[in-house]
Amino acid sequence: MTTTQPITLTEGAIKQLKRIRDEQGISAKHGVRIGVKGGGCSGFTYVLGFDEKTEKDDEFEIDGLRVFMEKAHAIYLLGMEIDWVEGLSNRGFSFNNPNATSTCGCGTSFSA
Repeated sequence: MTTTQPITLTEGAIKQLKRIRDEQGISAKHGVRIGVKGGGCSGFTYVLGFDEKTEKDDEFEIDGLRVFMEKAHAIYLLGMEIDWVEGLSNRGFSFNNPNATSTCGCGTSFSA
């Protein structure tokens, strides 16, 4: 397990991820997968969900949550903060990524 946390989860994001995990009965062998995939209006979209660890992953722990991230994705995600936003016009996870050179209006697509 890697001890250095390449990304940050805010208290609100941690609370929501734990709520989702508990409500959906997700097993202890699953962790939070954070990554990127090609697509979206700006070139990449974020991946956030529960998954099992693979041989390509680094694993670290944030406030009792196992977090998995493919080693190759670190270049795009290093220093990113994931938050939970609950407002009148927006509700969900938000991604504050210092590596993104541009983002689109949806907040889940970026280019690097």
